[in-house]
Amino acid sequence: MADILLKPKREKSVKRKHPWVFSGAIQKVYGNPSLGDTVKIISSEGEELGYAAFSPNSSIRARMWNFDTAQNIDSEFVFEKMRVAIKIRNSLNYLNSQNTASRLINAESDGLPGLIVDMYADVLVVQILSAGSEHWKEEISRNLTKITGKNNVYERSDVEVRKLEGLEPREGIITGEISENPVEVLENGYKFQVDIVYGQKTGFYLDQRENRKAIQKYVHDASLLNCFSYSGGFTVYALSGGAKHVTSIDSSAGAIDNAKINININQLDSQKNTWIVGDVFEELRLFRDKGISFDMVILDPPKFAPTAAQVRSASRGYKDINLLAFKLLNPGGTLVTFSCSGGVNRLLFQKIVADAAIDAGVDAQILEVLSQGSDHPIRLNFPEGAYLKGLICRI
Repeated sequence: MADILLKPKREKSVKRKHPWVFSGAIQKVYGNPSLGDTVKIISSEGEELGYAAFSPNSSIRARMWNFDTAQNIDSEFVFEKMRVAIKIRNSLNYLNSQNTASRLINAESDGLPGLIVDMYADVLVVQILSAGSEHWKEEISRNLTKITGKNNVYERSDVEVRKLEGLEPREGIITGEISENPVEVLENGYKFQVDIVYGQKTGFYLDQRENRKAIQKYVHDASLLNCFSYSGGFTVYALSGGAKHVTSIDSSAGAIDNAKINININQLDSQKNTWIVGDVFEELRLFRDKGISFDMVILDPPKFAPTAAQVRSASRGYKDINLLAFKLLNPGGTLVTFSCSGGVNRLLFQKIVADAAIDAGVDAQILEVLSQGSDHPIRLNFPEGAYLKGLICRI
């Protein structure tokens, strides 16, 4: 096994159990570890700090498996980590007669760096995003079937972040028989068709489950604008909560088609919907110029800043879109706004929204602070895991 020696005074984050070791913290690599190999992390004073997965191509040069060199990283270790993560979801009763979809494994926050597993009814969808998880991919597949009893496993490791790890994108069936047809799931009793093959992420934004429900107390008899609507999750909840009308915008015609199906299978009034395939920024400006306003605007955009390097440009984008949204609200209206950018922390996001309100000439109150669901836990010493930040504001 190879060793990684840290530079003087660069062991602090590891001692605080942060799971990332950056290339700039490394003094020397002893041995010749390959992509995904387990390495021992050693402080400049010779203290053994734990084991990590090595990634020679990434700025995150090593991702910690554990912080105890007395515990080996082997098949048994990987199995136990997966078993505990899935057991936690079961203990939360997150899967029940009204809910058949959940995140089962949430990467670093479950002690399994770069491994995402989502369950949609009888299908498991896997994303392997790091060199360490790639190293154990065969064990991961076997373990999933053994722990959950489900044989249908599909891989969606078709994301750009794999290239940063020196890995090629990959997708397809791992085990079982899986068609290209959407999988129907229940979320809080509502039906959704999930496209696990061609849909965004693993097919559905499971992290918004509690937040979709949270808006219902504000939507009765309201006119809504749902931006970046994807498959219509917020639209379904809004109409079910008594909204008067919902206008949904997404750049993908396929996503809008899927959203229409989700409206129909929940037996909601299709006459209360307007669907727009277009650029959200452009459509918001058109609404502003035409003097069209709404009682609620929902902003759930994609990542504007995947890393800290894009924070400045992302901040401008978030401010612009929230400024436009505030200007479209009727007096007493509600803005529901999100950021899923890891490079934008919660404090910065609130400042951006506050600046947008000032420039829009409105006074706004925060009614609720939102985050990802409890099946997407946040490791206490890994603030980067708190990627989803949301606010419900009233003017």
